[in-house]
Amino acid sequence: MANTLRVVVPPHPLIAHWLTVLRHGDTPAALYGTGLEELGRWLTYEAVRDWLPHRAETVTTPVATTEGRVIETGVPLLAIPVLPGGLSLWQGARQVLPNADLCLSGIPDPVEAQAGLVLLLDQIADGTTLLALLEELQARGIEDARRLRVITAVAASPGLKRIGERMPDLTIHTACIDEALDAEGRITPGIGDPVQRQQIRSASHSAGST
Repeated sequence: MANTLRVVVPPHPLIAHWLTVLRHGDTPAALYGTGLEELGRWLTYEAVRDWLPHRAETVTTPVATTEGRVIETGVPLLAIPVLPGGLSLWQGARQVLPNADLCLSGIPDPVEAQAGLVLLLDQIADGTTLLALLEELQARGIEDARRLRVITAVAASPGLKRIGERMPDLTIHTACIDEALDAEGRITPGIGDPVQRQQIRSASHSAGST
């Protein structure tokens, strides 16, 4: 059976709430940033539900001995936000992944053979930014998409279609799938340009680049 791109939109009321906050054109910059952080937290929580390695551990309570499960911290976990917008998602995701290593300058060298990678993008419009990152990972020998989780606030159908044609075995977690891009490549209805709406200045930033 052919692999198919897996896009997960968790039916969580907090995710829906914070998405609505981001959509609102009058949301202040500080609250907009908080919304991205909250989506980073809850989307990551959902994304790692059946993905994080864990092991059994015997623990002694004040009353008796019992079996529990703990996260396997010996397996490296790398968080790679696409700057600058992906960093806001990471601020929330770090509460779920306290043992992850933050990679601010892109893909580190080397990447451990067993490491899991969480890629964080503020949004996926035409898919260009994510595809470039995935192709760089492949060039570095990281070809097994089961090692990856992609977190994004909102994704557009044209970008997802393009990614699915190139990387069909990938899993993406997002708050919403919007159907279209406008003539300027912006997601519609979308959440606006996260960098501009957070009042972040970046010499290299261009709207709708993801």
